[in-house]
Amino acid sequence: MSTVESPVTAADVRRVAMSLPRTVERLVRDRVKFNVGRIVYCTLSRDETLMGCGFPKEEREAAVAAEPDKFLLPKGGDMRYHWIVVRLSALGEDELRELVTDAWRMAAPKRVRAAYDQEHAEA
Repeated sequence: MSTVESPVTAADVRRVAMSLPRTVERLVRDRVKFNVGRIVYCTLSRDETLMGCGFPKEEREAAVAAEPDKFLLPKGGDMRYHWIVVRLSALGEDELRELVTDAWRMAAPKRVRAAYDQEHAEA
């Protein structure tokens, strides 16, 4: 199993998600969910050890095969969605930011993404 110097926590997930435009945090059946409008793009497990997030279906199997200690396939009916499950203990800060931001990009409206991209463009 790969080790991460400083694994992320649920508080880190919350900080990254809430920094993204139009994100709303909700509690649904004792689970934290982050939405843009009505679309959920990131969730935390009840024990806050796992994060589910938007992820391209076509890349999911390869990610799980390449890093099974980090990525898991979603359960049952969630396989139909663009979704993957991640162990927080296997993530560092940069990878967390990338996963959550990419998931947010899948859910956010085009104009909101474009404004975000313009604001965060590297000079």
